[in-house]
Amino acid sequence: MSKSASNVRTAIVVGGSSGIGCETILRLTEGGWNVFNVSRTPCINIKVNNVCADISCGEEAYKSIKLIAEEHGADLLIYSAGCSMAAPIEYAKESDYRYLFEVNFFGALKTVQTVVPHMKRGGGRIILVGSLGGDIPIIFDSFYSASKAALEMLARGANQELKNYGIKVTALLPGGTATGFTYKRKIYSDDASGGYAKNLNKAVDALAKIEQGGMSASAVADAMYRVINADNPPLIKTCGAKNTAYRILSRVLPEKLTLYMTEKRYRQ
Repeated sequence: MSKSASNVRTAIVVGGSSGIGCETILRLTEGGWNVFNVSRTPCINIKVNNVCADISCGEEAYKSIKLIAEEHGADLLIYSAGCSMAAPIEYAKESDYRYLFEVNFFGALKTVQTVVPHMKRGGGRIILVGSLGGDIPIIFDSFYSASKAALEMLARGANQELKNYGIKVTALLPGGTATGFTYKRKIYSDDASGGYAKNLNKAVDALAKIEQGGMSASAVADAMYRVINADNPPLIKTCGAKNTAYRILSRVLPEKLTLYMTEKRYRQ
């Protein structure tokens, strides 16, 4: 991987204040990287340079990212920002799902657009943190699944367009991960969910169990760091043997059977 003019590699992490992003920053700083974190709240790692900005609000965050790239270079971009919303499609508010897509997808797109002109000088790596839920729908979290599916396709397209400039793009797909993300999910109330309330609550409880019983943020960060250091990183990287097998099965089995298994998983 190329190095900035100072001979120190620079990483820009969006959404590194907690969870997977924070754990990845720990590995980067221990590895000697010059790390900048852009998020609403700072990362507690004392070795990271924090830029407090909301990726969903105006151009402030992108101006900060551009300035970092101009002054320090950009050898690595990790987009780890994300939010989730448990809501029936029928009753979901436009302001809610537009905000979710702004954070999960459009924020990633605009960040990539901001960084790429600086990466083209000497190559680099881009890792977009997607989700297994982008391949296998999460019941009553359809907007999250849709945004992560879009993010995976963005990674595929960007990798094809940018490879001739020495820029390699990976979509990292964790499954359920035990982080505070579970408790930050926006959940529609029974009144706001109408006749879907009972099934929505079952799905939310099942999803929480899947997440909190899943991989640790540390284990996902280890997988991310291996991708960062790989000579030939994969385009799509599913985290964990169980999640990898589940993704393969979802592509091999008949679609109706996959959907049936998914429905049972979220309505136990």
